[in-house]
This record gives sequence, structure tokens and C-alpha cells, in this order.
Amino acid sequence: MNAGGSDGRGGLRYEPDERPPAALAFGLGLQIAVLTLAAIILVPTIVMRAAGASEAYLSWAVFATVAVCGVTTILQSIRAGWIGTGHLVVVAASAAYISVCISAVSAGGPALLATLVLVSSVVPLVLSAGLSLFQRVLTPTVSGTVVMLIPVTVMPAAFDLLTAVPEGAPAVAAPLSAALVVVVIAGIALTAGGALRLWAPVIGVVVGSGVAALFGLYDVSRVAEAPWVGVPAGQWPGFDLDFGPSFWALLPSFLLVAVIATIRTVSGAVAIQRVSWRRPRAVDFRAVQGAITVDGVANLLSGLAGTTPNTATTVGASVTELTGVGARTVGIAAGAIFVAIAFLPKVLAVVLAIPGPVFAAYLVVLLATLFAIGLKLAVQDGLDYRKGLIVGVAFWVGVGFQNDLVFPEQVAEFAGGLLRNGVTAGGLAVIAMTLFVEMTKPRRSRIEAAFDLSVLPKVREFLAAFVTRSGWDAAMAQRLDAVCEETLLTLVRREDEEERRLRLVAYREGGGAVLEFVVASLGENVQDRLALLGDEPGEAPAEEEMSLRLLRRLASSVRHQQYRGMDVVTVRVAAPAPGGGGEA
Repeated sequence: MNAGGSDGRGGLRYEPDERPPAALAFGLGLQIAVLTLAAIILVPTIVMRAAGASEAYLSWAVFATVAVCGVTTILQSIRAGWIGTGHLVVVAASAAYISVCISAVSAGGPALLATLVLVSSVVPLVLSAGLSLFQRVLTPTVSGTVVMLIPVTVMPAAFDLLTAVPEGAPAVAAPLSAALVVVVIAGIALTAGGALRLWAPVIGVVVGSGVAALFGLYDVSRVAEAPWVGVPAGQWPGFDLDFGPSFWALLPSFLLVAVIATIRTVSGAVAIQRVSWRRPRAVDFRAVQGAITVDGVANLLSGLAGTTPNTATTVGASVTELTGVGARTVGIAAGAIFVAIAFLPKVLAVVLAIPGPVFAAYLVVLLATLFAIGLKLAVQDGLDYRKGLIVGVAFWVGVGFQNDLVFPEQVAEFAGGLLRNGVTAGGLAVIAMTLFVEMTKPRRSRIEAAFDLSVLPKVREFLAAFVTRSGWDAAMAQRLDAVCEETLLTLVRREDEEERRLRLVAYREGGGAVLEFVVASLGENVQDRLALLGDEPGEAPAEEEMSLRLLRRLASSVRHQQYRGMDVVTVRVAAPAPGGGGEA
């Protein structure tokens, strides 16, 4: 994000901290719950039926999955220490785990699955604590590419649902009901505003379901036969503590998928922040850490319950973009509804009875919106030829592996078919290429010192040596010196007596330099303060505002990543044009 960017989102009605009317929050929460429920149920259903598990255990797994998703969706929507994002983030069953979960249940039954899920829950918890260490890898390019690949992995299932109708149904039933869903949702979203726009998804699904019911596609008997309240008769499977060959053979795959799922969570947490504020803000990576922590809690609870893992999704970002409501109370309402539905079999039946073509059409609209969000993420910091190559290659790698177009026989046998998932294959590709670019960058110079203004002379000596090694002239030395001084003046808080350390890293990039300041946690985000500069005069002390103005003038871009216990401020500085003088 450039220092001075400040475009607003006029279509957003409610930000995360704002409270919409209770009826509206409940209504949108109900929409999310209803339209996400079938996808949540689908993953454990596919796993258990493909692995040959009993129907009794399938009922238990579905119940446990919905309940865990409800509890953790509420946790994602709050913000308490390391827990949650404070945004509308919905937790659902993770499709990335389908292949490895089938292998686990087939090899050792539900007990082995529970053990592997429980052990792999450590991965997101560790990554959450050390997220700042991976900040050069988990970039917007990586996050955006993963978000773009999510529709690629889900679209085939959505298109399969378009033809999921009973035998003997009229040929026109499926295409007509699906087309009506798309036309109604898109028509309302593109032309209407206010309350009508908020209800576009549910109106489209109701209209499509109504038309489908006229052709006999809605399964009314399923709803009639389901009890109102109850808990499945299936039993908790326990744990497989033998740690035999099957456990050790499948553990690496579970750990790798857990890393990929964490990247997807990072992408979702970044995406929801991008669409939840009227004025664009820098990504708060403390909220991203909170999302990953809840991912670990979700997998921990799933392992204890003996069901498939869950993960944060990008449904909240799509719904916020579509409806203009990003209030966290909607997520709390959706989570509470999930928990209630878990104990209401008849309600589950109402949702599960929605015809496949109707649900598929809704997914197509939602996933199209999600792809656009991923594209925005991938290009938010600019798209040079390197990033363009990384995004393009990784995206098509994901498409190729997802559709069995790349050495299908060998891929199917590798790690239990792990790479047949587009998000996994494309995610690994984008990470590998990003790491390669990082390793081939010029050598970095670094210095560590106490974080206060007395360190300036030592920093100036460090920068002078860096400029000499890089072959720049005095004009560039003056510019880097000024940028460093104004950045430190902006970051140092004189009233803060806590002892902190500064690590300054300098390296060449293109024709300019990059300065990376790593310090203990601060309060406000410098990137946001630069974006607001001039819009709210007099809010900052005169000397701080002057430093911000000089920094905005001297730097090509400023990126401030806030983590728990650590802040990373990355400043890019272009070399002055020949004869252009020292300070711009």
C-alpha cells in the first residue's frame, strides 16, 4: 500500500466495530448459517462415506462438525488477546483435508483420524506465535493467489451439483432454478441498495428453491421425517494411541495440509480486513494471528470430538462485499445459530433439502466475488514481472493439479493424493517461488541497537557504509539518512519508558533501497497515519506530523505490519535522479 493511498468504500454500511440493528445482524447471521451449512456437512459426509464409516458415526461427525464450527465462528468474531480477529470470519469444515482424512479413516478408523487431527492442531498454534518470522513468505502475493485458487477447488463440486436432481425430473428444472438464483442475486446486487441488497442471497435461494419445488426437486419428506430436537446416537470414537505405521505414514501429510490450511486462514483474515473498512487500512497482523490461533483451537476441538478439521473461510469477505455489512455481531449470530442447529435435526434437514442446482448457483456467485477479492490482494502492492510470474505460474499449477491435468498417475500416488487439491499444489508453488526470490535477493546489511534517538549517530554510520557498498552517491546517502531519521522520530514515543531494541535491515531492490525497521510493539499503525495525513489536521503533535509529511515525501512506499510483541516497518526509497539533489 502506498503511503498516501486513501480510497474509500462508500458501499459499506457497517464496519466491524459498529452495531447494526439486532434483527439485521440475526438475519444476516441466519443467511450465512443456512447457506454455509450444506458445505460444512459435505466434507465429513464425503470423508466418512468414501472411507466406509458407519452411518451412526457419520451422524456423530456431522453433529460435532457443525457444533465446533459454531463455537469457533463466535471465537473468530471476538477479539480477546490471542483469540479471534474481531471481524466477520466464518469457520467451516476444510475441504483441503478430505483426501488425508479418507486415508486415515480407511487405515485406522475414526480413532486414528481423531489422533492425527489432534496432533496436527499444534501447527496453527505454532505458526500463530511465530507469524512475524514468516512475514517475508506470507505476502499479499501468496495470500491473494491462495484466495484465487479456492474457487478453482470448489467450482468443480459446484458444477457437479447443477445436475444433482432425481431421476425423472423435467429437463428444464435444474437449469431454470439455477439460472433464476444467479439472475435474482446478481440483479439485486447490481441495481438495488439499502436493505434489499442485504437480502439478495437469501431472496435468490428462496426464489430458486420455490421454482425447484414446483418440479418436485425439494425433498419435503426428508424434512417431515426429521425430529425437532436431538443428538445423534453415534458414539465418540476415542483415540488411537498405538502410534503404529499408519500414524507415522500419514502424519507428514496432515502436518503439510495444516500449513496450507493456515495459509488459507491468513488469506481469509487479510481478505476480510480489506473489505470491512470504509477507508482502506493496513492489514493488522495481530488479528491474523488471532484467526490462526482459533484455527488451532478448532482443530483441537475437532480432534477431541473425533471429526474432520475446520478452518477459517473467506465466506465472510464475500458476504461483506456483497451486502455491505462487516459487523462482527453478524459472525457472533451466525456462530450461535450453528450451535443451535447442531441440536435441531429438522432444521438441518430443511437446509440439506435445498436442491443441488440452487445451492450450486449461489456458490457460483459467491466464488466469483471471492476470486475478485483474491485478485485485488495479489496486486495490492503492485504487480511487477516477478510477482506476475509467481501469481501466474502458481495459479495455473493449482488449476492443472486440481483437474488431474499434470501427470495424474504419479500425482495420485504421491502423499495420498495430497497435490490433487488445487489450493495445496498452487499454495506450495507460490511459497516455493517466493522463497526462491527471497534467497536470491542481494545480501542484507543489518544492525541492532537500543531503540531511542541516541542511536542515530550509529545508524548514520551504518547507512553510510551501506551506501558505499552499493555504489550510490551522496544524494542517495542524504535521502536514506533523512528517511531513517524521520521513521525513527515517528516510531519513538518519548513517554514510553519501556526498554526496546531496534533491528535495522538494509538491502538493494531494483534501482533503490529497502529499509526494514523491526521494533517492539507500538500503538498506532504508521501506514494508516500516513494515509490519513492531511485529512485530520492537528490530531498529531507538530513534530510528529512534520516527520510523517517528510517520510511520505521521501519514501516510495511505507508498509507497517503489526504483530503481537513486534512491529515491522518496511520503507522503500528510490534513488534520486542524477543531478536531482539530496532530499526530494
